[in-house]
Amino acid sequence: MSGYLIQYNRRTGRSDVQEFPGADGSRQAMRMRLRLERERLDEDVEIASINAASLESLQATHSRYFGRADFHGNVPTPA
Repeated sequence: MSGYLIQYNRRTGRSDVQEFPGADGSRQAMRMRLRLERERLDEDVEIASINAASLESLQATHSRYFGRADFHGNVPTPA
């Protein structure tokens, strides 16, 4: 199961999704979420870390992040 990091702008509806695959993926996504929350300047940006079997599964269970056209998924994870 992969970990996914979602940065969702409530004002614009833009979602940026980053996948963290592998056995340690959920932990990596959570660490990144905590770091980004400490650095966040815009209170309209919601940062979430969610575990899911696939991006399609994530879209089905957390559709509110994907309801608008401005969705940017499968962003490469940092090295």
